[in-house]
Formats: sequence, C-alpha cells, structure tokens
Amino acid sequence: MADEAQPLTDEERAELEALRAEKAAREARELAERERAELEALRAEKAQPAAREVRPTPSAARPAQRVESEDDRRIREARERGAKLMEPDDDLRMPMGQKIVLAVLALLVGIIVVMHFLVG
Repeated sequence: MADEAQPLTDEERAELEALRAEKAAREARELAERERAELEALRAEKAQPAAREVRPTPSAARPAQRVESEDDRRIREARERGAKLMEPDDDLRMPMGQKIVLAVLALLVGIIVVMHFLVG
C-alpha cells in the first residue's frame, strides 16, 4: 500500500514550484533568442537591395532557419517511412501497407465466416 499516491509535502511543493519557474524562465529566454534571430534575419533581408535578393547567400539565410531538434528529425523520418509504406508510388500501384491491411481484414472475415458455420 506504500505505492499509493501521496499528496506533496510543503517542501516538495516548494521544490516543484521552483523547478516550474526555472523551466518557464528558460523557455522565455529561448523564445526571446529565436525572436531576436528572426528579427535580425528580417532586418538583413530588408537591407539587401532588390537585385541581390535574387539569390541570397547561405550565410545570410542561416540565422532565419530553425535548428532542427532530434525529435523533429525523428518525427520527419517516421512520417517519410509511413508515407513510403502507405502512399501509392508514381505508377499508382497499391502500396505494401494497404495490401497488408486488406489481407488481414480478409483473414478476419474468413475466420468469422468459418466460426459462424462451425458453431451454428
């Protein structure tokens, strides 16, 4: 019974509030840094003459780009794998994921029909 959820003590509650405040301050700093980088990139873009905007240099575009986190990269790769498995290719052939789903459904229908006749 020791595993039951116990209310927080005053000391634990104070520690939780302090950690929450630290997290909020850190997130506010990160937001301010992103906004500052975006502002600087927009100022640099505005300062460039129209003739130079045809092809911006990679170093000028770099601050405006968002740094891709590990989670974002992992999610993007998972979406690409899912799209490859479930979306038709250029020849509009049925993807392997849809074939598997249809085969499993057909198997389930077959099992239900056989059970219906054997039991009934």
